[in-house]
Amino acid sequence: MRYPPTSTALSTRLSPVATHPVSDTPLGSPSASRALWPSAVILDLFGTLVVAPSTSERNTATTRFASVMCVSPAVAESALTGSWSARHDGQLRSTAEVAAHLVARCDAPVSNVTALELLLKELARDRLRADAPLLQILEELRLRGLRLAVVSDASPDIAEAWSLCDLASYFDATVFSCQLGAVKPAPQLFGTALESLGIAPEKALYVGDGGGDELAGAERAGMRAVRVDRRGGPHGLAFGETSWTGSSIARVEALPSLLSMWRER
Repeated sequence: MRYPPTSTALSTRLSPVATHPVSDTPLGSPSASRALWPSAVILDLFGTLVVAPSTSERNTATTRFASVMCVSPAVAESALTGSWSARHDGQLRSTAEVAAHLVARCDAPVSNVTALELLLKELARDRLRADAPLLQILEELRLRGLRLAVVSDASPDIAEAWSLCDLASYFDATVFSCQLGAVKPAPQLFGTALESLGIAPEKALYVGDGGGDELAGAERAGMRAVRVDRRGGPHGLAFGETSWTGSSIARVEALPSLLSMWRER
């Protein structure tokens, strides 16, 4: 989840789940284990593939927004908080529209729109930087024959920066909330990913840090879900987080071990 509104149920604390490298609930018979072997893995983005922003990082970004718009940090923070839905649920369709919307909310000079658009693009590129070990794991998953997809609550600046980031080439499909017009746990997000991959829900594994009630949403869509500890640590920003008692792993890098364990049962 990216820059969540402070007016929603905000959580920077992980629910009580296992934090050892691989944990799994009982699978039952060997035939059940084979049936659980996925054809595809669908992953959350923020907090799963890239770090969730901390409060400090958000404050730094807010200060930069304020400077560009020539307003106080408090005004900029209010604009960011109040515009979260518009930026993520499809009301705003481009980075330019996001910049214009924020400038208008701050009652800042229209002449600042271009500079704010450039800042949004810069920050988006920074937010999508991935660790080399993660990229190696994604490559390993692909070599195992798995199709990969991303489902993310994302604003247009992230969607536009995606094709330029190192992560993009590893994924067969991407579903961004700002393009679909819905945020997690809306079923159309998961359904669109499954349709894009051309697979049935029971053949897909969903992996995420749990923000936006995504894990339960994935299960309602018919997928198996696994939780990862939030990338960037337990103080990374998230909202709409619910308790989770299902399978969990410490990081996405533990996925191959989990999948191998399932296959061997």
